[in-house]
Amino acid sequence: MKKLKLLILPFVLIFAFSCEKQNKKSEVEKPTGWELIETPVNSSIRGLSPITSNIVWASGSGGTWLRTLDGGLNWDSGVIDGLDSVDFRDIEGLDAATAIAVSAGQPAVIYKTKNGGQSWEKKFQGAEKDFFDGIGFHRGNGYVIGDVVDGIWRIVRTKDFGETWDFSETSPKGKDGAGSFAASGSGILANEDDLWFISGGEESKVYYSPDRGFHWSIIATPIIQGKPSQGAFSISQIDNNIMYAVGGDFLDENSKEKNAMISLDKGRSWSILNGNPPSGYRSGVTYYPFHHWLITVGPNGSDFSKNGGQDWERFSDIGFHAVFLDKSQSSVWAAGPEGKIARLKF
Repeated sequence: MKKLKLLILPFVLIFAFSCEKQNKKSEVEKPTGWELIETPVNSSIRGLSPITSNIVWASGSGGTWLRTLDGGLNWDSGVIDGLDSVDFRDIEGLDAATAIAVSAGQPAVIYKTKNGGQSWEKKFQGAEKDFFDGIGFHRGNGYVIGDVVDGIWRIVRTKDFGETWDFSETSPKGKDGAGSFAASGSGILANEDDLWFISGGEESKVYYSPDRGFHWSIIATPIIQGKPSQGAFSISQIDNNIMYAVGGDFLDENSKEKNAMISLDKGRSWSILNGNPPSGYRSGVTYYPFHHWLITVGPNGSDFSKNGGQDWERFSDIGFHAVFLDKSQSSVWAAGPEGKIARLKF
């Protein structure tokens, strides 16, 4: 029966996406590449949070933060609280003036600005063992996921748009040394009461809570795993039930082995599809509903899928760390090394 379900799955996905396209047709068949946008920094940019096609926040190594209000024509930038040795691998833009930045490594800190980056206030600092991987937000509720410490995943949460934070007392258990890749915060997803995050390395699992982190299910996945460099890196939600995740082995960037997986039941189970996979290790994935595209990026280029992740086609050789749809769902942005930021072209 399980084998029959796997055989039927690709046809179900293609049929579902074909029905969507009939309801919302587009003459655009594929992305044509990326529009590279000049920025005033040379940092490695992993934190990325586009709010609209004009308002975008970003962060990265050397304590760097950036913000544009005009689609990348001009940028404000600086170093968060003078922390020029800290890598802020995730940032969440709440509006044009307000953003929350999260560090990876030590010190494990959370900062907030309410004046467009002119000043930053430290809102939380973790313990010596803490390593924060990224942040997920839905309305005023935010969650920062940290690696396992003393057998427990370190989850820090806020209910007031990042003004105050505390450790969750209902975090799931995990093996010491386990962690989630600090992949631009795209390994964490919050939507209404639902919360997901993915772990990588020796065991790549999905952790799912239907009630904002009070109860958890721990789900095994079929993505490549077993080594510290392997596993799932990024997760995206297509609709209420369909989810997609990508990853691979960051030490073997051209390997396509088990580097993407799909769930049809809100993340409760996962499978590998049998079509053409993304063309290597991928650190970010997002869904662009207007064109019904999945977009994924990695160090060796970018791919897209127009049939729900069953088949992927490479459309760019430019390497990026992160990719996100803006919150108004009007544009797709990517960020990478040497201050690289770009907008999807089609």
